[in-house]
Amino acid sequence: MLLVRDFVAHMANEVVKRLVEGGQIETKAKEAVTTRVRQRMLEELTVEDRLNEEVRQILVERQDEMRSTGVSYQEMYKKVKQHLARDRKLVLR
Repeated sequence: MLLVRDFVAHMANEVVKRLVEGGQIETKAKEAVTTRVRQRMLEELTVEDRLNEEVRQILVERQDEMRSTGVSYQEMYKKVKQHLARDRKLVLR
């Protein structure tokens, strides 16, 4: 993850603050909204980390196959990651 978790909390606070000040949302529970925005931002930031872990697991399960066919780990890593991202309609950085 490129952003520090504390900075994500600050960004979520600013987003909610500006939405309220701009009249785009109304809420009596500003802290609850800020918490939900922060949680969603953190989830979104960790999507690629979770995808990378899943790709690693898939490649571990298929390592014998890869060894016998002589396919490089890096090449398969990129292909599997692109395939999963495309199937799930993920936008990666």
